[in-house]
Amino acid sequence: MAQAQTTHAATEAPGGAHEDVGFPPFQTENFPGQVLWLTITFVVLYVLVSKLVLPRLSGIIEHRRQTIAGDLDEAAAMKSRAEEAGVAYEKALSEAKARAQALAQEARSKVSAETEAKRKALEADLGKRLAESDAVIAQKKAEAMTNVRGIAVDTATAIVERLTGKAPAPQAIEAALDQPKA
Repeated sequence: MAQAQTTHAATEAPGGAHEDVGFPPFQTENFPGQVLWLTITFVVLYVLVSKLVLPRLSGIIEHRRQTIAGDLDEAAAMKSRAEEAGVAYEKALSEAKARAQALAQEARSKVSAETEAKRKALEADLGKRLAESDAVIAQKKAEAMTNVRGIAVDTATAIVERLTGKAPAPQAIEAALDQPKA
């Protein structure tokens, strides 16, 4: 405690009396000087800000605004070009599809015509061959029918000869074959 009293005694004002000095900025005798320096400082700061800082800031802001507007315009132009390209692509695609369908239809028509021509040629050839075959068959049938009468005469003669033991007259066999069947 002795040390605390010596420290307190060392910090006291000389003469032992304790005066109330107050906070210097709030002392009324200092107000006019403080107001003057406050005004000078405010004016200097105001001039510096308005003449140097604000033009630079407004220039930067305007530059950004112009850059953004330019970018937006460029984006709109690119968008319209992309839409035009899309429309052109769709048009080209539809034209290509139409051409492909036309080519396919043309190819189908051509193949169909060729097939029809080949079919008609084959039908004509088959008709010709069928007519020739019918003629050959009719000729062979006629030949066979002429031989049938001779075979019938020979067979009838052989049967009668075997049954009776003597050969019949050829005119009797011919007459028997010419008789209608009842």
